[in-house]
Amino acid sequence: MSATLYPTLPHVEPVAAPAAARLALKTDGASRGLLDGAWWPRSRDLPSELPALVRTLDPLWGRITRIAVNPRYWPVVPHKVPVDGHVVKVGWFTPEIDPHKLLLLSYGTGRWDLLIIPPETGAASAARLMRAASDHDGPPLTASALMAADEALHGVSVADRPLGPDEAWEYEGGAPAVAAAIPEQTGPDSRASRLIVGM
Repeated sequence: MSATLYPTLPHVEPVAAPAAARLALKTDGASRGLLDGAWWPRSRDLPSELPALVRTLDPLWGRITRIAVNPRYWPVVPHKVPVDGHVVKVGWFTPEIDPHKLLLLSYGTGRWDLLIIPPETGAASAARLMRAASDHDGPPLTASALMAADEALHGVSVADRPLGPDEAWEYEGGAPAVAAAIPEQTGPDSRASRLIVGM
């Protein structure tokens, strides 16, 4: 038997650090809205995207223990996701959860609902949606209604496909979309009502 000896070890590429989650969150306080903020993932790879989101939210909201999502726009929904020494259980519910919303639970602390902005959304549309979802004074719209309102107001489609009339009726609570929910200005907001992470 013979052995081959190499004078040096093969070059190993360093592993890139995971990217921070792109979030806009409401700060503590009373809220009229149905959403607690917005999340703009970088891809539709949920098993890869969730750890960065949970790492960012754990110190802010308490340890996230469960996540629920509608599987419509996610090719793979994992049952569990390991995050820094603990496991987050992931469930999917088709009729109960808006396809543009992510539900997060922290044991003994609370529940939060985030608008999911599709990864392929342009930066200007994503910024508008993040601002609208994290605005304390915004109208109480569902995630899909907020997406439809942005598309109606700005003519930019941010979803894979527009909602059908029956879906729009269901996710808007039986009311028409409110186009005024999306702010038209794109400048910085003077109110410190949101936290933006990883933009």
